[in-house]
Amino acid sequence: MRLILLFSFLITGFSARANYILIPMDGKQADHLKAYGIAYWVLKKDTEVDWLLNYRGGSFLCKYYPQVQNELVVRGVSYDIISDAEANQILAEIASPALNYDIMKLEKYPKIAVYSPKSKQPWDDAVTLVLTYAEIPYDVVFDDEVMKGDLTKYDWLHLHHEDFTGQYGKFYGTYGNMPWYLDQQKEAEDMARKHGFPKVSQLKLAVAKHIQEFVGAGGFLFAMCSATDSFDIAVAADGVDICERMYDGDPADPRAQEKLNYEKTLAFTNFHLVRDPYTYEFSDIDNNPQDRGLRQDNDYFAVFEFSAKWDPIPTMLTQNHTKVIKGFYGQTTGFKKQLIKSDVVIMGENREINEAKYLHGVFGKGFWTYYGGHDPEDYQHTVYEEPTDLTLHPNSPGFRLILNNVLFPAAKKKKQKT
Repeated sequence: MRLILLFSFLITGFSARANYILIPMDGKQADHLKAYGIAYWVLKKDTEVDWLLNYRGGSFLCKYYPQVQNELVVRGVSYDIISDAEANQILAEIASPALNYDIMKLEKYPKIAVYSPKSKQPWDDAVTLVLTYAEIPYDVVFDDEVMKGDLTKYDWLHLHHEDFTGQYGKFYGTYGNMPWYLDQQKEAEDMARKHGFPKVSQLKLAVAKHIQEFVGAGGFLFAMCSATDSFDIAVAADGVDICERMYDGDPADPRAQEKLNYEKTLAFTNFHLVRDPYTYEFSDIDNNPQDRGLRQDNDYFAVFEFSAKWDPIPTMLTQNHTKVIKGFYGQTTGFKKQLIKSDVVIMGENREINEAKYLHGVFGKGFWTYYGGHDPEDYQHTVYEEPTDLTLHPNSPGFRLILNNVLFPAAKKKKQKT
């Protein structure tokens, strides 16, 4: 009987002391990427998560439940079990006006969609790689779903290696005779005809407009690589033919440049189109290798530290265990700062070459983020490469920026003070 009472006391005492789980996101975390998946999993169980902004790399705190602990063990995520008193001490420290910390309550899991064609190649999308690795569920949507209005089912939409201008990524000069290119061209042309458009560029513009409406109504858009500048170019060229004959069967408007309407774009202004159909570049928005003059061993960008209590949104989007991150290429690698609209928040940059890497802005009731480059752990990134094995990069700072955006819609909204 005494043994039973002692055991009961030990269990009760443990429960009293172990009321919270702290998931550190600093250098002590074994797998940063899967930690985001744990936060998402907890939210799906109708349990709130506190995101401790700037505290130990943007740590997570939630109530202790054995199921959460078991999941952390299974997924290999580092954690600490702490008492009420220890949790309150952390929260008091975070509340101090003298420290650049804050608490962001995550209340509901966001429903995630990835815009991607059926013919997507293995090298096409770093975001689906990291969502899968982190065990965060998502749906794949494409033109059919967008045109039907299905985006209203989702909170968060990702665009990656896409071309909204109707020029098939401007791969014609290098890959125009490759079977995968011809298959994608036929698939795009069939899709345009299905929706009543004679040209792929017209369908892609209609899709881009639907996406803008999704953001304007309160959605969250995250775009990488060529989806960033090609999206803005497409909406700026509304009603203007910018595609040469090999892309749509007739020549481009010779006055296309002067007809662009920059007021319709999300991020960029005063850019110039690259008119040569054989050049693998859409416009001068992108910092190409000749502009950059960098090598892999000296290519880095810095992520800014924002005021957690005054600027919670960019603070959330820049949580990391380091502020200097390895650069990486894509069809669109980085953005010339002089072509970025004045109301856009630059969250990461390479100041030496006047290049922005990571942008955020507001459109209507919603938000968007542009992240230059293709794969944060594949510096050069070329066609035919095998997809990145994220088991080799569980602590990738570059991939963390992607997952910050995934959790952003889960946050209880606070008004930005600056």
